[in-house]
Amino acid sequence: MYDAPQVSTPTHCPYCALQCGMNLRSLPGAGVGVEERADFPVNRGALCGKGRTAAAVLDARVRLGGPLVRSARSGELEPATWSEALAAVAEGLGRARGAYGADAVGVFGGGGLTNEKAYTLGKFARLVLGTSQIDYNGRFCMSSAAAAHHRAFGLDRGLPFPLEDIPRTGCVILVGSNLAETMPPALRYLTELKENGGKLIVVDPRRTRTAEQADLHLAPRPGTDLALALGLLHLVVAEGRVDEAFVEERTEGWEAARAGAMAHWPEHVERITGVAVPQLRDAVRMFCDAPSGMVLTARGPEQQSKGTDTVGAWINLCLATGRAGRPLSGYGCLTGQGNGQGGREHGQKADQLPGYRKLDDPAARAHVAQVWGVPPESLPGPGRSAYELLDALGGDIKALLLMGSNPVVSAPRAAHVEERLRSLDFLAVADVVLSETAALADVVLPVTQWAEETGTTTNLEGRVLLRRRAITPPDGVRTDLEVLHALAALLGWEKGFPTDPEEVFDELRRASAGGPADYSGISYRRIAEEDGVFWPCPEPDHPGTPRLFLDRFATPDGRARFVPVVHRDSAEETDETYPIVLTTGRVVAQYQSGAQTRRVEELNAAAPGPFVELHPRLAARLGVTEGQDVTVVSRRGRAVAPARVTTAIRADTVFMPFHWPGEGRANTLTNPALDPTSKMPEFKVCAVRLEAGSGTGATDAGTGARSGSG
Repeated sequence: MYDAPQVSTPTHCPYCALQCGMNLRSLPGAGVGVEERADFPVNRGALCGKGRTAAAVLDARVRLGGPLVRSARSGELEPATWSEALAAVAEGLGRARGAYGADAVGVFGGGGLTNEKAYTLGKFARLVLGTSQIDYNGRFCMSSAAAAHHRAFGLDRGLPFPLEDIPRTGCVILVGSNLAETMPPALRYLTELKENGGKLIVVDPRRTRTAEQADLHLAPRPGTDLALALGLLHLVVAEGRVDEAFVEERTEGWEAARAGAMAHWPEHVERITGVAVPQLRDAVRMFCDAPSGMVLTARGPEQQSKGTDTVGAWINLCLATGRAGRPLSGYGCLTGQGNGQGGREHGQKADQLPGYRKLDDPAARAHVAQVWGVPPESLPGPGRSAYELLDALGGDIKALLLMGSNPVVSAPRAAHVEERLRSLDFLAVADVVLSETAALADVVLPVTQWAEETGTTTNLEGRVLLRRRAITPPDGVRTDLEVLHALAALLGWEKGFPTDPEEVFDELRRASAGGPADYSGISYRRIAEEDGVFWPCPEPDHPGTPRLFLDRFATPDGRARFVPVVHRDSAEETDETYPIVLTTGRVVAQYQSGAQTRRVEELNAAAPGPFVELHPRLAARLGVTEGQDVTVVSRRGRAVAPARVTTAIRADTVFMPFHWPGEGRANTLTNPALDPTSKMPEFKVCAVRLEAGSGTGATDAGTGARSGSG
């Protein structure tokens, strides 16, 4: 095991995909404090409020301290020994598998699990349980961008260049990202871009803190980003700004993509998006006049039922203008979750094996099976995507093992997902805290946290990092690797599931060797010495690959692929009954489902609960003022939260953050309509109506009538 310093331990934040560097220093008496770590290149010492307070969740008062098992007598979760809890999980999973077959057992993982945990969880599902039914909440993060990456470039890595390149490019188009609140330390890259004379264009239906920094803010109606990108490409063609030499030398499929764009003339796009033609022309001028440029997307365009095509349209814009495969230019995706990148590279995604290999590829199956010491034919095939898996609970999936996720709050159509979880014959949850999902479980297994264990994560740049153990975990908790090792043994697999994370990583390296995400040249010691190593890194003496595609793309012939796309409506458009568009997102002081950040006093003081952001004209129609309750009703349910009245949002749109359970749960409302390629749900667009107050007989903002429950 790589030995970490004992007094001050350099490590990384447990939250978003920046994976900011920090030091953990022992405090007098007990516990640790977070300190800045100026030598780490990603954040250079800067930390947001979540990072600064990350150690608060280590407090015994806010976390699970021992296993819980639901009592047959009382129906309540009651303390149990580890032996009792593990035996109950093995019995519950084994009973479902024995009665209904291997695919009656599901596994649901998380984008915050380390690479070692994600790898072991996928191996456990496919070998020990023999199930194909495994996916993870990272499907809800950047799966649309990943699918578009594969189609265009042959490889998916969030950013094909390091963050340090952003301030040196000529123009950035930032689509559907509010870095000032979701990744505050990264905002400095945009500030430095402007200080260096570069231009910033922000695409967002809200005038966020990030949009306020922009040279040009485009505010399209939610769900119309695809038309917007096509309209910009139309103008690139019409104004003679296509980089013909780049298109000829390094791409395929331009004519079909060009034809799709030409059907989206500026006036047509203005009618769809609400973005005025002069703004469209200004955006093209800024982007094309710059010597280099980047398009960066996030959840806004990706969390749609057409998210893959939407990202593909922005990639087409980059390719047509020669803004890809060149220094200081390219398309990138701002991954959200802490290990959203590594989490899908190594096996907890329904269709993938370690090394970003495809599960239905015979050569990939043979390679991984050889590392695991099993016949290739014993590996199950691809399973359901995340929402499809959750929707099937209680149907042909009878039991579920869930690690590091809280779908009761984070999944679309959350009330339905909660019902499905309740309908299971057996549910086991491994988590740090008693989340809303864990509270439904038959068995809850308390696991160690980031500061109490060693493991690797892969940040949004593709930089593989080492989180080091800084403190000894409490007696009542175990690592996820220890949990999976024990369960495997109880289910008949005495070997193959080590508990030492470095031993697991060395096996992961072998399993990834030769794959698209090749980690075989990376070691714990090398990561520590180099502040991370960029994959692919196929040999110990390979320098790593901070910049992809400069010589060739990862397709068989080395050429990027234009993918022809056309605008189409969202899965759910507004109508007389539901006349307003709801979009969802995050706030700076909370993270994802809030399971951990809602337990930090300082963060709760900054963001104590949900709200409904709406324009003054809409508020006047509704008859509400700042702070009054508003009920938001969709075809799936209703949520109630205080009004936040602001001109920073379109008058036809409302916004809700999704960090809270209960009556303000935004995902009660959201639409699970799936992108046909990525299987991403349409979190960002759904049709709603508004009612003043929290009762069912309130005045409706859309119709002026009395309304019931929607």
